[in-house]
Amino acid sequence: MKKSIYKITKMDCPSEEQLIRMKLNGIEQIQHLSFDIPNRKLEIFHLGDTEPITAKIDSLNFDSALLETKISEENFQFSDDSQQRKLLWQVLVINAFFFVLEMITGFVSNSMGLVADSLDMLADSVVYSFALFAVGGAVARKNGIAKISGYFQLTLAILGFVEVLRRFLGFTEVPAFQTMILISLLALIGNAISLYLLQKSKSNEAHMQASMIFTSNDVIVNLSVIVAGVLVYFTNSKIPDLVIGVFVFILVGKGAFRILKLSK
Repeated sequence: MKKSIYKITKMDCPSEEQLIRMKLNGIEQIQHLSFDIPNRKLEIFHLGDTEPITAKIDSLNFDSALLETKISEENFQFSDDSQQRKLLWQVLVINAFFFVLEMITGFVSNSMGLVADSLDMLADSVVYSFALFAVGGAVARKNGIAKISGYFQLTLAILGFVEVLRRFLGFTEVPAFQTMILISLLALIGNAISLYLLQKSKSNEAHMQASMIFTSNDVIVNLSVIVAGVLVYFTNSKIPDLVIGVFVFILVGKGAFRILKLSK
């Protein structure tokens, strides 16, 4: 048994972990994966050479590098599929719920920041859905679904940019800052719960605790929408909301390209 340690600079939240898991799914020599998200590292216990593993990881463009490979005498437990499915369903439901909530309240309150954040939640929901396919071994359909969902998400991001531009050039009402702040706070709690659940199951990685929450893109987005809501209140202007909308739509677009990589 060998242990290869990878540094993955752009792996900063559980959704990237799931993308990596799915990308490596099907490589028979891999026996176990151990993720250390706060330190951006991945330990892979495997048989044979590292070349096919490294090629798969590099194809995601997460700024990865193989640090070392050595003979391993460590004991580890394989993950329980039923437990992993239950966990993924929990975080999927949380993200899907907040996607619907933020999408509806975003349009009602006239906030592009909330609409964009809802699409970010949708991106995570798509990733966790793909992971559920991988857990049970029904991977044959994954590539086609990834391609369709990736293009769908990219289309939504482009439409979001167009809507931001239309609102910037035309007359629109100032968004309701109260709704922006309240819903973003609820989404922040939802993301914190998701991250807690994902880390709670990894008893062999107890060092991955609440500190990783603050490294997540989702949390940064939630906080950014809250800040935008405060700025809307003080300036009585729609500009802060539109600026944060553009920022989040960029993240959504990048997420779409990452999902599309899974179909290759």
